[in-house]
Amino acid sequence: MSRDTDEMGDPAAAWIVAIAEDRCRKSFIDLFTTLAPKVKGFLKRRGMSDQIAEELTQEVFFTIWQKARHYDPARATSSAWIYTIARNILIDFMRRSHALVGLDDRNFEDDAPDPEATIQTVQGHARLKAHMARLPNDQARVLQLFFYEDRTHVEIARDLSMPLGTIKSRIRLAIARLRSELKGLV
Repeated sequence: MSRDTDEMGDPAAAWIVAIAEDRCRKSFIDLFTTLAPKVKGFLKRRGMSDQIAEELTQEVFFTIWQKARHYDPARATSSAWIYTIARNILIDFMRRSHALVGLDDRNFEDDAPDPEATIQTVQGHARLKAHMARLPNDQARVLQLFFYEDRTHVEIARDLSMPLGTIKSRIRLAIARLRSELKGLV
């Protein structure tokens, strides 16, 4: 297996394996340069401020460096593994933020998102997931890759071995259907 790409054509998986096996700094830099903006975007879409998203992204990549040896390409794609780490770090951050609620707020900067907004966001995500489950599998899959794994249209087309136009059409159809179904709920 080449260090630049694994058998599935996933360079991030190869980079993680290189980090695990050799503590390869170049692979870490490549991984960070390629995926840190996507992880930060993932965190911002979940209500984090730019500064908090940046700090949590650094924590995600620190965790990747520490736990790369636990990554198994046979069990998960690199993006699924990385976004699971990001989600867990986000959950831990939210829990820590809620644990600080009873402390004297004068000693802390208010970086935590508004609890009501967080609840509405969580409820909105739950409604969206329920409606996504009703989409045809091909449309749900491309939406999952596009919105939750933050992949580009080109990456999705490459990964699914489909024409770019097909990917764009499926995303457009799925979004139109979701808009129609969620119209009265949003």
